[in-house]
Order: sequence, then structure tokens, then C-alpha cells
Amino acid sequence: MNSLNCLYRDVYAGNVLDRNGPVPLYIQVAEVIEERIASGELTHGDAVPSEAAMEEEFEIARTTARNVARELRRRRLVHTVQGEGTFVGPPGVPLRKRSRAIYVRIADEIALRIRRGELRPHRAIPSEESLMRRHGVAKVTARKAVARLRECGWVFTVPQRGTYVSAREEWPVEWR
Repeated sequence: MNSLNCLYRDVYAGNVLDRNGPVPLYIQVAEVIEERIASGELTHGDAVPSEAAMEEEFEIARTTARNVARELRRRRLVHTVQGEGTFVGPPGVPLRKRSRAIYVRIADEIALRIRRGELRPHRAIPSEESLMRRHGVAKVTARKAVARLRECGWVFTVPQRGTYVSAREEWPVEWR
């Protein structure tokens, strides 16, 4: 890894990509995914985000997403199985089925906190920025998690104010 990439890793915060900086976008996204692997969020056999998922999460072009996969392979962090996807680890590692999307996992975690009483009705849930920092995701991913919670009835949003835990009677039927 060259010194520019090491410097970039030291100052990188969250998934806010520096679209005008000296480090190419595909390198920045590869760093994010490498960090997910290093932290254990992605382990041997796990599928890395597909090109389409990277496009959406990081708001990048498909060719940039393709370059991310190529960079991760160059670093020997992943391998690609034709027609299946790209997976953490060297070829031959047993593959795991695709796990739930990260926005679903984030929404499930917040719903669990609501059910446990950690987040109370009519109180704010963590902000998008907080979710982005905590989970290392892009704004679009945090928004999808909140939208999922809203669709299920866990939360409601007041424009320009924030998102709040719904009253218990608004929760999904199985949790009332």
C-alpha cells in the first residue's frame, strides 16, 4: 500500500467519499470494504457487496464498482465465482449464503432496541449521521434502514425535525 493510501486511511471517516481528492473512488471504496473484512463484519466465505449494491450504497458508477472488486482481488482479499458473486477469502473457501442487506440489519437492530425499551415512544432514534458513523455506511443505506422502520410502523418522521419511535399501538402486530 503506498503512502498516499495509508494517509487516506488515517484521515478517512465513515463512508463520506472524497470525490475531488487525490485518491480514486474505487480505492476509497475498496478501503471501506477492506475495513469491513478487517473488523470481522465480513468474514471468509461472505459475499462482498455486489456491483449494484456498491453503486447504490456509495453512489458510484458500475465501472467504479467493477474496479473495486478488481482492487480487492489484487489485494488477495476476495475471489470471484462466475455467476455467484465475489466472496471474502481465497478460492476454495466455503461460501456462505448472502446475508441480509446491511440496511435490514441496521433496521432490525433499532427495532430490537425499541422492543427492549432502550428507545422509547415519541423519542428520537439515532440520526442518519449517527447511523452512518456507527455502522460505517453511506447516507443512502442509513436512509433505507429508517425507511424500513417507518414502513413497518416502528417509527415516524417529522420533516425538518427527525425520526421518532412510534406509539406502541403503531408497532407491527406481533410486537404490540
